[in-house]
Amino acid sequence: MLNTDLITDGHALIDADPARGQANRRTALKAALGVGYAAAVLPALAQTAVKTPADGLTAGEVVIDVNGFRMPAYRAAPVGKTGLPVVLVLSEIFGVHEYIADTARRFARAGYLAIAPELFVRQGDAKSVSDIAKLMSEVIGKVPDAQVLGDLDATVKWAAANGGDTSKLGVTGFCWGGREVWLYAAHNPAVKAGVAWYGRLVGQASELTPKHPVDIAAGLHGPVLGLYGGADTGIPLDTIDKMKSALAAGSAAAKASNFVVYPDAPHAFHADYRPSFRKEPAEDGWKRALAWFRQNGVA
Repeated sequence: MLNTDLITDGHALIDADPARGQANRRTALKAALGVGYAAAVLPALAQTAVKTPADGLTAGEVVIDVNGFRMPAYRAAPVGKTGLPVVLVLSEIFGVHEYIADTARRFARAGYLAIAPELFVRQGDAKSVSDIAKLMSEVIGKVPDAQVLGDLDATVKWAAANGGDTSKLGVTGFCWGGREVWLYAAHNPAVKAGVAWYGRLVGQASELTPKHPVDIAAGLHGPVLGLYGGADTGIPLDTIDKMKSALAAGSAAAKASNFVVYPDAPHAFHADYRPSFRKEPAEDGWKRALAWFRQNGVA
């Protein structure tokens, strides 16, 4: 069954883009190593505003074994370094396209092993779907949270065997991935800290999404920094208030969690390939994310 909560999140992304229409359904630029843009929602000439070079990095696609399933992922790390702190980078509904890959490279340049797994590849290739409703109904709406959490566990295991120090484990994500950050911080006791960018906090329970962040807030293993937009039409501010109340009644990590709300920022304000991008909150959020990881032992 289609998860209507995810549809709302997808609509928030579309509504932030005034360039909707036929142009958004053309195929945009593709980067090396098979990392592409999502054709469904991007202007034909869309490019990331921030371009992080790969020189000095080991960067590109890898394959992670998940109980016999070969899950692709993009990883970036400083060349020749081991014992690196690990950051999982969780994508929006559009999969691991160039913006997500670039974000991984930004973390690598800050000294991390950053890994962005393709978390709905079993359901389909999000980057190749040319219609947002089809993307939601045929791909994203069929992804179980349990599958995502298991895939992330396998990603952590891969990181430990490939130069990462998983005693210094962080997780960050955007939109759809932002919601999963909260869930994973409650799922894996090894998570030292999370940074959730405008991920939905409440919703109706379903077979595929039995719990939402507000339901698991009290049991966080690592504190989460929530970076949200005050002008986000898909995530009402009262849901942030509900999340704050749930965190205040929880574990030490829950109590240590925090929110920063940028008053005039829309949904996807960090997504520098979209018209929703807001430079000042995006840059401030990035600085806060790095500081949050350092503060909580992910460095």
